[in-house]
Amino acid sequence: MPFGTWWRGTPLPDLSPLPAFSASISTDTQLITRLAKLSQQEIDDRFQTGKHLYIAFISEVPVAYGWVATREVNFPHFQFSFLIPPRNCYLWDFLTLPEWRGRGIYPHLLQTIIRQEALVDRFWIGYEPGNEASAHGIRKAGFHMVTELVIAEGRVSGLTLFDSSEYAQASADFFHLPIVTNTGS
Repeated sequence: MPFGTWWRGTPLPDLSPLPAFSASISTDTQLITRLAKLSQQEIDDRFQTGKHLYIAFISEVPVAYGWVATREVNFPHFQFSFLIPPRNCYLWDFLTLPEWRGRGIYPHLLQTIIRQEALVDRFWIGYEPGNEASAHGIRKAGFHMVTELVIAEGRVSGLTLFDSSEYAQASADFFHLPIVTNTGS
Protein backbone atom coordinates (compact mmCIF):
# COMPACT_ATOMS: atom_id res chain seq x y z
CA MET A 1 0.00 0.00 0.00
CA PRO A 2 1.74 3.22 -1.17
CA PHE A 3 1.66 6.40 0.95
CA GLY A 4 2.26 10.03 0.26
CA THR A 5 2.71 13.14 2.35
CA TRP A 6 2.34 16.90 2.13
CA TRP A 7 4.01 19.23 4.63
CA ARG A 8 2.94 22.74 5.56
CA GLY A 9 5.08 25.28 3.75
CA THR A 10 5.32 23.19 0.59
CA PRO A 11 3.61 25.00 -2.29
CA LEU A 12 0.34 23.47 -3.45
CA PRO A 13 -0.02 23.07 -7.20
CA ASP A 14 -2.65 25.16 -8.94
CA LEU A 15 -5.72 23.16 -9.90
CA SER A 16 -8.11 23.92 -12.73
CA PRO A 17 -11.05 25.93 -11.38
CA LEU A 18 -14.02 23.84 -10.31
CA PRO A 19 -17.10 26.09 -10.41
CA ALA A 20 -19.44 25.91 -7.42
CA PHE A 21 -17.08 23.58 -5.47
CA SER A 22 -17.02 23.77 -1.68
CA ALA A 23 -16.02 21.43 1.12
CA SER A 24 -16.24 21.52 4.88
CA ILE A 25 -16.35 19.39 8.00
CA SER A 26 -19.70 17.71 8.53
CA THR A 27 -21.35 16.17 11.56
CA ASP A 28 -24.64 15.53 9.71
CA THR A 29 -24.91 11.84 10.55
CA GLN A 30 -27.91 11.27 8.28
CA LEU A 31 -25.99 12.63 5.28
CA ILE A 32 -22.85 10.72 6.29
CA THR A 33 -24.85 7.49 6.63
CA ARG A 34 -26.33 7.99 3.17
CA LEU A 35 -23.05 8.92 1.45
CA ALA A 36 -20.60 6.63 3.22
CA LYS A 37 -23.00 3.75 3.84
CA LEU A 38 -21.86 3.55 7.46
CA SER A 39 -24.02 2.70 10.44
CA GLN A 40 -24.74 5.30 13.11
CA GLN A 41 -22.54 3.28 15.47
CA GLU A 42 -19.59 3.30 13.02
CA ILE A 43 -19.92 7.07 12.58
CA ASP A 44 -20.14 7.63 16.35
CA ASP A 45 -17.08 5.41 16.89
CA ARG A 46 -15.09 7.42 14.34
CA PHE A 47 -16.07 10.74 15.91
CA GLN A 48 -15.26 9.47 19.42
CA THR A 49 -11.76 8.42 18.35
CA GLY A 50 -10.81 11.87 17.04
CA LYS A 51 -11.79 11.46 13.42
CA HIS A 52 -13.80 13.97 11.43
CA LEU A 53 -15.34 14.02 7.98
CA TYR A 54 -15.18 16.50 5.13
CA ILE A 55 -17.91 16.52 2.52
CA ALA A 56 -17.41 18.12 -0.90
CA PHE A 57 -20.28 19.78 -2.72
CA ILE A 58 -20.92 21.06 -6.22
CA SER A 59 -23.47 23.78 -5.68
CA GLU A 60 -25.55 22.20 -2.90
CA VAL A 61 -25.11 18.59 -4.07
CA PRO A 62 -22.83 16.33 -1.99
CA VAL A 63 -20.35 14.71 -4.39
CA ALA A 64 -17.46 13.30 -2.32
CA TYR A 65 -16.18 12.77 1.20
CA GLY A 66 -13.05 11.88 3.13
CA TRP A 67 -12.04 11.27 6.73
CA VAL A 68 -9.25 12.89 8.77
CA ALA A 69 -7.71 10.92 11.65
CA THR A 70 -5.79 12.89 14.26
CA ARG A 71 -5.22 10.40 17.09
CA GLU A 72 -4.88 6.86 15.80
CA VAL A 73 -5.03 4.71 12.69
CA ASN A 74 -6.09 1.09 12.50
CA PHE A 75 -5.65 -1.26 9.54
CA PRO A 76 -7.52 -4.31 10.89
CA HIS A 77 -6.91 -6.34 7.71
CA PHE A 78 -3.16 -6.20 8.43
CA GLN A 79 -3.47 -6.29 12.24
CA PHE A 80 -1.71 -2.94 12.37
CA SER A 81 -2.48 0.24 14.28
CA PHE A 82 -0.50 3.22 15.52
CA LEU A 83 -0.87 6.55 17.29
CA ILE A 84 -0.57 9.71 15.22
CA PRO A 85 2.14 12.15 16.35
CA PRO A 86 1.10 15.72 17.22
CA ARG A 87 0.57 18.11 14.28
CA ASN A 88 0.16 15.17 11.89
CA CYS A 89 -2.97 13.59 10.44
CA TYR A 90 -3.89 10.64 8.29
CA LEU A 91 -6.38 11.10 5.45
CA TRP A 92 -8.44 8.01 4.64
CA ASP A 93 -11.68 6.49 3.37
CA PHE A 94 -12.24 8.93 0.50
CA LEU A 95 -14.90 8.46 -2.14
CA THR A 96 -16.14 10.51 -5.05
CA LEU A 97 -19.64 9.43 -6.02
CA PRO A 98 -19.54 7.55 -9.36
CA GLU A 99 -21.51 10.11 -11.34
CA TRP A 100 -19.06 12.86 -10.29
CA ARG A 101 -15.77 11.07 -11.02
CA GLY A 102 -13.32 12.42 -13.58
CA ARG A 103 -13.97 16.08 -12.80
CA GLY A 104 -11.04 16.79 -10.47
CA ILE A 105 -13.08 16.81 -7.27
CA TYR A 106 -10.68 14.60 -5.28
CA PRO A 107 -7.61 16.89 -5.56
CA HIS A 108 -9.79 19.91 -4.73
CA LEU A 109 -11.11 18.13 -1.63
CA LEU A 110 -7.59 17.20 -0.52
CA GLN A 111 -6.33 20.76 -0.94
CA THR A 112 -9.35 22.14 0.92
CA ILE A 113 -8.59 19.85 3.85
CA ILE A 114 -4.95 20.99 3.84
CA ARG A 115 -6.02 24.63 3.89
CA GLN A 116 -8.63 24.16 6.61
CA GLU A 117 -6.60 21.95 8.98
CA ALA A 118 -4.46 24.83 10.28
CA LEU A 119 -3.17 22.88 13.32
CA VAL A 120 -1.69 20.13 11.14
CA ASP A 121 1.80 20.43 9.65
CA ARG A 122 2.12 16.99 8.02
CA PHE A 123 -0.60 15.19 6.08
CA TRP A 124 -0.32 11.49 5.19
CA ILE A 125 -2.45 9.49 2.77
CA GLY A 126 -2.41 6.05 1.17
CA TYR A 127 -4.19 4.24 -1.61
CA GLU A 128 -4.89 0.67 -2.55
CA PRO A 129 -2.35 -0.79 -4.99
CA GLY A 130 -3.73 -0.60 -8.51
CA ASN A 131 -6.08 2.31 -7.78
CA GLU A 132 -4.45 4.62 -10.32
CA ALA A 133 -7.30 7.14 -10.22
CA SER A 134 -6.68 7.69 -6.50
CA ALA A 135 -2.90 7.81 -7.00
CA HIS A 136 -3.32 10.42 -9.75
CA GLY A 137 -5.63 12.59 -7.61
CA ILE A 138 -3.27 12.43 -4.63
CA ARG A 139 -0.27 13.48 -6.73
CA LYS A 140 -2.28 16.17 -8.52
CA ALA A 141 -3.21 17.67 -5.13
CA GLY A 142 0.49 18.07 -4.32
CA PHE A 143 1.36 14.99 -2.26
CA HIS A 144 4.82 13.45 -2.58
CA MET A 145 4.70 9.63 -2.75
CA VAL A 146 7.26 8.37 -0.24
CA THR A 147 6.79 4.83 0.99
CA GLU A 148 4.97 1.54 0.85
CA LEU A 149 3.98 -0.88 3.58
CA VAL A 150 5.84 -4.18 3.57
CA ILE A 151 3.42 -7.03 4.25
CA ALA A 152 4.78 -10.38 5.40
CA GLU A 153 2.52 -13.28 6.34
CA GLY A 154 -0.54 -11.02 6.29
CA ARG A 155 0.94 -8.48 8.72
CA VAL A 156 2.72 -5.15 8.34
CA SER A 157 6.43 -5.65 9.00
CA GLY A 158 7.99 -2.39 7.84
CA LEU A 159 8.25 0.24 5.13
CA THR A 160 10.06 0.45 1.82
CA LEU A 161 11.10 4.00 0.99
CA PHE A 162 10.71 5.32 -2.56
CA ASP A 163 13.64 7.72 -2.14
CA SER A 164 16.00 9.09 0.52
CA SER A 165 14.16 12.39 1.03
CA GLU A 166 13.38 13.87 4.42
CA TYR A 167 9.70 13.11 3.67
CA ALA A 168 10.40 9.42 3.11
CA GLN A 169 12.62 9.15 6.20
CA ALA A 170 9.89 10.81 8.31
CA SER A 171 7.39 8.14 7.24
CA ALA A 172 9.12 5.58 9.49
CA ASP A 173 8.52 7.85 12.49
CA PHE A 174 4.93 8.54 11.47
CA PHE A 175 4.03 4.87 11.02
CA HIS A 176 6.29 3.68 13.87
CA LEU A 177 7.81 1.07 11.56
CA PRO A 178 11.32 -0.01 10.58
CA ILE A 179 12.65 0.74 7.10
CA VAL A 180 13.06 -2.46 5.09
CA THR A 181 15.45 -2.57 2.16
CA ASN A 182 13.61 -3.02 -1.11
CA THR A 183 14.05 -6.61 -2.26
CA GLY A 184 12.71 -5.91 -5.74
CA SER A 185 9.36 -7.58 -5.06
